[in-house]
Amino acid sequence: MKLRLTRSKLSTRLAFAMSCALLPQAAQADDAEKIAALEARIERLEAALAQTQTPSPASAPPAGAVPKPVSLNMPNAAPGTQFFVSGFVKLDAMLTHASDGELADGGIGRDLYVPGLTPVGGASEGTDLDAHVKFSRLVVGTDNTLDDGRTIQTRIEGDFFGNGLGDARFNNASGFVVRHAYLNFNNRWLVGQTWSTFMDVASLPESTDLIGPTDGTVFVRQPQVRYTNGNWMLALENPETTITPFGGGARISSDDNSVPDLIARYNLKTAAGSSFGVAGIVRQLALQTTVTGTGTIAMNERSAGLGLSVFGKVAFGQDDLRFALTGGRGLGRYLGLNTANDVVLDARSQLDSIDGVAGFIGYRHVFSAQVRGNLFYARAEYDNPAVGGLLQTSSSQSLHANLFYSPIPKWDVGTELIYARRELESGASGDLIRLHASVKYSF
Repeated sequence: MKLRLTRSKLSTRLAFAMSCALLPQAAQADDAEKIAALEARIERLEAALAQTQTPSPASAPPAGAVPKPVSLNMPNAAPGTQFFVSGFVKLDAMLTHASDGELADGGIGRDLYVPGLTPVGGASEGTDLDAHVKFSRLVVGTDNTLDDGRTIQTRIEGDFFGNGLGDARFNNASGFVVRHAYLNFNNRWLVGQTWSTFMDVASLPESTDLIGPTDGTVFVRQPQVRYTNGNWMLALENPETTITPFGGGARISSDDNSVPDLIARYNLKTAAGSSFGVAGIVRQLALQTTVTGTGTIAMNERSAGLGLSVFGKVAFGQDDLRFALTGGRGLGRYLGLNTANDVVLDARSQLDSIDGVAGFIGYRHVFSAQVRGNLFYARAEYDNPAVGGLLQTSSSQSLHANLFYSPIPKWDVGTELIYARRELESGASGDLIRLHASVKYSF
């Protein structure tokens, strides 16, 4: 019930009532005491009325105040855990022309640039248009600080690059797949799946493509246990061996390794915004059995792979130069989305490692607060043993030029022109030209 009497009206009515009540008793000796009691009561009522009409500054919400977020009911979470959700929605559209064939319908080469899929030795079939939202991304995570100051962080990230659930006829469906899922304890111990420690994401140029300088970069996400101490990182990561059969043919993927890939890395950052790093890897390459046209041959072969990678970003004010150079033997799975394999199976059923070197260099220029662009070149060279046949990729390269426009924060509109070339051990080669446009909004 709201009080609608003003202070002056209340005082007047109470005074009138008091006078009427006192007239018959004006001669009594206790009149003064009754008048004093009524005046005290009036003062209390006036004070109560003032509080209902004018809230105190402390209780009144400030102008433009944002309501407090609703707390999540997470009964299994540790006390003090902070939750968040982030990600982005992204549309990719590509016009692709290949000089020596066509990228397979529904294949991953229609979704992103894959150097090993550039057609060679076929007949051109014109220009293809493809569009998808498969690289839209969702990230959930937690952050918690323990009583002793140590921290625990978790991340689960996925996109929609899981194929096989639909096609372009009616629903364009694709499955949600895991990219990252890991626990990071006190920025020292990382356990789970994320970027290989042999890879440096920070040095990659911005691109409409999922990767960009794919030919010349390390690109692997895999389960691992990583220890970080200052600038140093040491990791044990999930092994896998990719093999070219004797004489050539379909790739053999072997999970016969008995020890993890071992990676050591050193990082350095400067106050000016530049960063540099070097990483080394030692890995076991293994195959226990293989299937040929005459049946199964029992074997238990082991070989070693090793490599070194240097990478960095040199800042020039808002602009920067980005680069990476990686070389070694038995590194095919780590380079260029497995453009070349790790080893070749020779005539004696032994593993012959494939040597390779890959790198990229790119420059980023900021034209304004809303417009920026990148120009970068990537290349890889492989020394394939002759026993693997003439259809092995001997080199791949690509040149990229792009522009990005951000009309509002978190909204990026980009267009990129890509020229790519792949060459085989036979000397045959094929070119690919792609115009790639994308629209992305991050949240």
